[in-house]
Amino acid sequence: MYYACQLVILHSFVMIISQTNDMFRTQNLQKSRCNADGMGNIRKEELYLASAVLKIPTKQVKVLDHPDFQDGFGKVWDSNLLASIIDKETRLHSIDLVITFDDYGISGHCNHRDVHRGVRKLLHDSSRKHLEAWELVSTNIVRKYIGPVDIWLSILFARHQKSGESHCLLNLDPRKSYSAMAQHSSQWVWYRKLFVAFSSCSYVNTLKKIE
Repeated sequence: MYYACQLVILHSFVMIISQTNDMFRTQNLQKSRCNADGMGNIRKEELYLASAVLKIPTKQVKVLDHPDFQDGFGKVWDSNLLASIIDKETRLHSIDLVITFDDYGISGHCNHRDVHRGVRKLLHDSSRKHLEAWELVSTNIVRKYIGPVDIWLSILFARHQKSGESHCLLNLDPRKSYSAMAQHSSQWVWYRKLFVAFSSCSYVNTLKKIE
């Protein structure tokens, strides 16, 4: 449940993430099965539960179970294959806007960064002029854990970007984000509870257009 500080019209769009502990509200959600520790099936069901909390219909959530896209540090995801899969899905569902990680991936996780590279690869190689992609802007360690205080800094950052290239999104119901994350019971350990409570991402996020 987000509010845009600047008006942005989102048509048919997809949010591409890589793990079940990355949760956003969107019309379409696509992610890797995240089979770390052999818990892929459990985390798949947890994602559906979290999506239900966020009012995302199950039919609009796709979990990609691919042998080359298993979760884990040191496991590089092929950007060409990612671009091909994303291209196929966006064409199939007439999607004209993609939202994903930036090149740092918020937490620096290698799979987050791989997803960014896959989306950028698609943009650069595709002849589809009407396909847009936006990235979730990573912040430094101080801003990352100052909670709602970062709302003002994010708005200031967005206003200093070129018109139409950056949008600040405020979460009007952080408790719902907490509730959605709590559905991931296999990963809902004490430090993730603290992260959701104090992370600025629970209160505000900035999207920047990928050129």
